[in-house]
Amino acid sequence: MSKWLCILILACATAAHAAPQGTNSDDMDPLLADKGLLTRLEDVSHKVADKAQTVAGRAGDLVVNAMGFLGVPYKRGGNSAETGFDCSGFVRAIYQQTVGLVLPRRADQQAASTQVIDKKELQPGDLVFFNTMRRTFSHVGIYVGDGKFIHSPRSGSEVRVEDMRQSYWQRRFDGARRVTPAAGTQVGQMDDIK
Repeated sequence: MSKWLCILILACATAAHAAPQGTNSDDMDPLLADKGLLTRLEDVSHKVADKAQTVAGRAGDLVVNAMGFLGVPYKRGGNSAETGFDCSGFVRAIYQQTVGLVLPRRADQQAASTQVIDKKELQPGDLVFFNTMRRTFSHVGIYVGDGKFIHSPRSGSEVRVEDMRQSYWQRRFDGARRVTPAAGTQVGQMDDIK
């Protein structure tokens, strides 16, 4: 899909550069349509918009699904309710079950693959990262709203909701991220990767 988008952008830029002075965008539409590029651009645009809406529109579902795992014990390397969760395994499982998007396994990888947002822009379903092990992005949780997030904190603990405004979390806050379709792999695409 990105290959077609690059080709389309290059074709548009070339056509725009070669267009004589006084040519307006209405003259470009027939040219793009004649080459079949207008339809491809619209198809790509709709697919990207649909995937973005799927992630954004399911924010409430993400939070509700995550709340269903309150009390599940922490387990280092854990990624299911049966075995327990570590922080990134919890986030990964929630996104996979709710949106069908498989995020990277580690918290730092999840941070690297998601869109940076300002703390003031946080919405339910966004990811919040913390430095809890003397390294950036060593802990992750899912923002639920009202300054709170849900996560699987540490050994001997359980999935729970905490307030980011507590001094412990304020001092360790590393940033907020928004999950976009580009952040992971759709569950149906996993077969293509193997």
